[in-house]
Amino acid sequence: MSINHILSSIDSEIAQLQQARALLAGLGTRGGSVSSGSTKGRRKRVLSAAARKRIGDAQRKRWAAVRKAVKPASAKVAKKAAATAKKRGMSAATKKRIAAAQKKRWAPIKAAKKTVKKAPAKKVATKAPAKKVAKKAPAKKAAAAKKVTAKKTPAAKAKKAAPEKTAPAATEAAAS
Repeated sequence: MSINHILSSIDSEIAQLQQARALLAGLGTRGGSVSSGSTKGRRKRVLSAAARKRIGDAQRKRWAAVRKAVKPASAKVAKKAAATAKKRGMSAATKKRIAAAQKKRWAPIKAAKKTVKKAPAKKVATKAPAKKVAKKAPAKKAAAAKKVTAKKTPAAKAKKAAPEKTAPAATEAAAS
């Protein structure tokens, strides 16, 4: 066999394989039983309008049967719930009696609270008022104030000393 003859037979086999692949791929898109590894190329299945109608009718029929079975049971449950609700109600007289009892129980407690609140109100404030923090003066004004107080310090001391000396004498005279 010559090389040309071999090449032509390979080409014919390739052509046959390609045709077979195309046929198999065509069957897969039409909903055939041939399955491939991926589902990306598959088309979505479509139901006819008649088929959708048949399925919907059958489902509605099933739900109607379920609802018919539930109705008698739900009516019994509703009657029982209404009966229990009536048993648990309170009359107006009972509500008044309970309210009066609660007021009677809480009256001493409220009275004790009122007396506790009144007692501190009569007392004078025992705490010293909070001192206000003075704002700091700017640096230039603070330095000027220090110079002025330094100059006045001896005279201020003399003025303060004089009243202090007379104050003890006045208290001694008051004591005798």
